[in-house]
Amino acid sequence: MAQQREIGGRAAADLVLRLSRAALGEGFVEALTSAQWMALRYFSRANRFSRTVSAFAEFHATTRGTASQTVKGLIEQGYLARIPSETDGRSARVDLTDSAKAILARDPLRVLVDAAEALPGRLRGQLVKLLERMLGHVARQRSRPSFGICASCTHLRSHERGRSHPCRYQCSLLNEPLAAEEIEQICISFEPARTSALQPFSARKLTR
Repeated sequence: MAQQREIGGRAAADLVLRLSRAALGEGFVEALTSAQWMALRYFSRANRFSRTVSAFAEFHATTRGTASQTVKGLIEQGYLARIPSETDGRSARVDLTDSAKAILARDPLRVLVDAAEALPGRLRGQLVKLLERMLGHVARQRSRPSFGICASCTHLRSHERGRSHPCRYQCSLLNEPLAAEEIEQICISFEPARTSALQPFSARKLTR
């Protein structure tokens, strides 16, 4: 039996780069640049604590100034809305508009999504885990947040109010309730869980 050839890190990195170029190579689609598409994708997937310009800048490893210009352009085009914080007048949340939700149905990234969905489920799951490990490694090397979804975060707790309550989960880091749909959204405060993320939540006051 022939021995399987070990694939080097350079070959893996080149394939990741080629896939990213395939997703970005369309240029202007629906009159949006690739950077604007990335912003719409981010704000469509980020949780309410992470839908900020600074979090978007961290997620895409760009400067806050560049991120601000991208978001400003999308606000002017009617795809994003700036919602001032009720507790901090200096900050604001960025939300998608209905126009953005409609245009995301024609996202050019769909070709890459289709390619991933064509993989067997087991292999797709392994691929996601491997890519998450690579992203986590790069984030640590560059001292950046790793991002990730609440469902696999160490801060996720099951809420004492039970499964029937609309907010049946809790973030123990931010001391905030989470609805079921929110635990599949990405968060800047993500920390990977070593064991099952769902642990009972204690009502005691928690600090960040």
